[in-house]
Amino acid sequence: MAAVVPITRQVSSSAPPSSPAAAPTAADLRLSDVEERLIYDQHGASAPFRSLFQRSKAIIVFVRNFLCYACKEYVEDLSKIPQEALMDAEVRLVVIGQSSFSHIEAFCSLTGYQHEIYVDPERHIFKKLGMRRGEEFTETASKSPHVKSSMLMGSLKSMWRAMTSPAFDFQGDPLQQGGAIIVGPGSDVHFAHFDTNRFDHTPINQLLQLAGVQMIDFNRRPKIIDV
Repeated sequence: MAAVVPITRQVSSSAPPSSPAAAPTAADLRLSDVEERLIYDQHGASAPFRSLFQRSKAIIVFVRNFLCYACKEYVEDLSKIPQEALMDAEVRLVVIGQSSFSHIEAFCSLTGYQHEIYVDPERHIFKKLGMRRGEEFTETASKSPHVKSSMLMGSLKSMWRAMTSPAFDFQGDPLQQGGAIIVGPGSDVHFAHFDTNRFDHTPINQLLQLAGVQMIDFNRRPKIIDV
């Protein structure tokens, strides 16, 4: 298998509607402000945010909410990344939502996701890092390659899941946007992107390449791409 050389980039998205300042770049992010914030696993056990990247590099994906169809389909593709590819690169893959921890198990069952996942139910980390609340669409925006449903059908699916779930809620703030960072070992942030809308995900293979992980062919049965 060919070795992958990690690439360091800094990416920022446009500013939130309520702020005239640009969103922070990777170099601007101060993880010291959020390192001690608690995240929760599917059993409700807590751990400080810093535990994700203290000793190893981590790809951390923040999702809008667990009912969001675009997030569901993005995480479905994240689930196709082989664990051995992450282990070979010594990289952790982590998803962080912003619902109650009680929704994690159902979301993993729905998406087939088996890597690490936590929640930040009070959105402390989302807010402190400067992630957008509210969506912005532009004419030149490209749709995420990982989202297969149309906005109409996807929204209907999300609403149906909300209505049929044991607790009728949106499993997180529906206006909160997500993002992705690559960080560690330690508090060095190598990459940051904050989504402007539900389709503005960083392509997964871009995250893998930047982190030094073998890329995946998502067009067919998932397989590792030698580069």
